[in-house]
Amino acid sequence: MSPQSLLFSVLGYFGLLYAVAWRTSRGARNADFFVGNRDSAWPLVAFGMIGTALSGVTFISVPGSVGNDGFTYLQVVFGQTLGYVIVAFVLLPLYYRLGHVSIYAWLAQRLGDWGWQTAAVLFIISRTLGATARLYLVIRILQDISFEGLGIPFAVSTFVIIAMIMLYTWRGGVKTIVWTDTLQTAGMLIGLAACIVFVLQALPFTVGEVFTRAADLGLTRVWGTAPEARDFWLKQVLAGMAIGIAMTGMDQEQMQKNISVRTVPESQLNMMVTGMAMLLVVTAFLTLGAVMTVFAQHTGLDARGDRLFPAVVMGYLPAGLQLVFVIALISALFPSADGALTALTSSTCNDVLRFERRQDLSEAARTRLRTRIHLGFAALFVVLTVVFRWIDDPSMIGLILKIAAYTYGPLFGLSAYGLLARRPAQGPLIAVAALGAPVLCLMLDAMQAKIFTAYRIGLEMLLINAAVTYALLWLVSLKRPNDA
Repeated sequence: MSPQSLLFSVLGYFGLLYAVAWRTSRGARNADFFVGNRDSAWPLVAFGMIGTALSGVTFISVPGSVGNDGFTYLQVVFGQTLGYVIVAFVLLPLYYRLGHVSIYAWLAQRLGDWGWQTAAVLFIISRTLGATARLYLVIRILQDISFEGLGIPFAVSTFVIIAMIMLYTWRGGVKTIVWTDTLQTAGMLIGLAACIVFVLQALPFTVGEVFTRAADLGLTRVWGTAPEARDFWLKQVLAGMAIGIAMTGMDQEQMQKNISVRTVPESQLNMMVTGMAMLLVVTAFLTLGAVMTVFAQHTGLDARGDRLFPAVVMGYLPAGLQLVFVIALISALFPSADGALTALTSSTCNDVLRFERRQDLSEAARTRLRTRIHLGFAALFVVLTVVFRWIDDPSMIGLILKIAAYTYGPLFGLSAYGLLARRPAQGPLIAVAALGAPVLCLMLDAMQAKIFTAYRIGLEMLLINAAVTYALLWLVSLKRPNDA
């Protein structure tokens, strides 16, 4: 398929999204932008959240990881599903009861304004880095298969795509992305199913023979059994549970969609359905990875990691399926990026600038300020995506999970302290504790080969970061306000 055809496909798909955005954002106010006026239908939110939670990294990196790690990523997803249960029955009732636009505002009651704003800043850092890492992966692939052939520089491609995403979210916010994410999740899942079917058909083996070969290569291994290894099942499940709680239940992007649902029971049902759907969809992505790895071995294709999926589709499959792949790839890209732009704007307005407390701002003034912040984050996304191009990590899912350990870990510890601790911490030392914990954990990571013998820290670094943050906050709480 020619680069020109792929470019027109991207533009046509964006036109469809913009039409949906125009229809859903008519008459939208700030309440619609931030929480959809709490009138979203839970089935739409649940379906759309699959696309947001998975993103282009899952679409590309999870199948590519099977060659090295087998199905062990499922251990993390099992843990995430357990984490969703805690989010549904512990955090969601709290958010609804307090009724704030921001999910971090409740921390002000326990940890004061420093706790509230520190949590918001941690989220802003986390989501900005995570979203731009995801953006980079997909834009890089689109660059390789289309834009590069048209002579378009990577920075220009990045600017145009982010501008397109901003255009369909800047008015409607959550009210719009609940609908566009539903459309995009459908596109991603259709592409996933089509790719599995066509790659299987391209192999001269029966389905049973394909999976027998995959098992012989160790590609279908789920459980890690060596306690010292990074993929040991207990570490992976616990880390997955922490990831589910932190990256969903303590994430403004994900929760602003959940609290846009009408009632707590509907929002809880949304979380449970999303968790089960995630488990099924990730299993399908891993299955695709096993099939493609067998395909690569059979054909002699030398492509690994994030480059495997695009290499198989663009090099061996028909033009029609290449088009399906591109649409599915964009469908995986946009939900994580549009939701991130909206959530970062929301958190800045409501946590940092305190829109709820600003009686001096009219609705029109708030809208103007919100739009400028939205534009600012879009510009930052362009810069950071180009930075990730310079880094060019071969497996972005590993990099993203590592970033999450150092950014969501302190957020997890801060929220856990606010929920569980009897002695509240106060003052600017809260920020010092939350930002100091990742520094200590970085030192631990650098020295772990000297500290331990065979044991290696994996995804449980998020839990370690959370525990260190909790301990530092406890130390802060011992300092009385009148202490020198």
